[in-house]
Amino acid sequence: MTATATALAPEPLIEVRDVVREFMVGEAPLQVLKGIRFDIGRGEFVSIIGPSGSGKSTLMYQLGCLDTPTSGTVRLAGNDVIDLDDADLAALRNRFIGFVFQSFNLLARTTAVDNVALPLRYADVGFAERRRRARAALERVGLTSRAEHTPERLSGGERQRVAIARAIVTAPELLLCDEPTGNLDQKVGREIIDLFQGLNRETGTTVVIVTHDMSIARRSPRVIRVVDGLLEYDGPPHDSHLET
Repeated sequence: MTATATALAPEPLIEVRDVVREFMVGEAPLQVLKGIRFDIGRGEFVSIIGPSGSGKSTLMYQLGCLDTPTSGTVRLAGNDVIDLDDADLAALRNRFIGFVFQSFNLLARTTAVDNVALPLRYADVGFAERRRRARAALERVGLTSRAEHTPERLSGGERQRVAIARAIVTAPELLLCDEPTGNLDQKVGREIIDLFQGLNRETGTTVVIVTHDMSIARRSPRVIRVVDGLLEYDGPPHDSHLET
């Protein structure tokens, strides 16, 4: 029975151990994260929720290797981020993580396909190959016919799909999403979450969404709730834990 349970447990992609993050406010330290501890397994779909000022954005920066803890440990695919310099952190992000933000962050005068291809350009992938991969990523998000359109010719939902295609073009193991439906209406927001769930289900990509939107949390198999820098809840979505 124990062996079966072990076999079914997903291998950790992210390991968070007793993470503390402090910032100096004047001469006094302000502790924003206060010893948080959890794992996220490969292939999971997780929402991180909490009220404003709870520390969830700071936690997202830790998970995305955009910041390092004051104490404790964050490991991504077995790599301890606290031991890495800025160049190594950037390499780790480029290898394992695709980011999707509330603001689409697209280049205004650049076509959808060239926006999507941009991470591959930074990775020194040749022109023809990066265009091929970018078109495949746009096909994956249902935007084949809009590949040559610039952002001003796209709707908000289409712009977010371009941003998602850009995030997945490098085939990351983790999609880390910060309020990805925040600039979209409810219907389009649901379509974007459908897309994330399809990517998770069909490709095994681990998806972590930091959100205020409780409709997203309700659709997530697992919810992590952070309050006042502490992990208050970690488990299936229940209405008693979905209040911000």
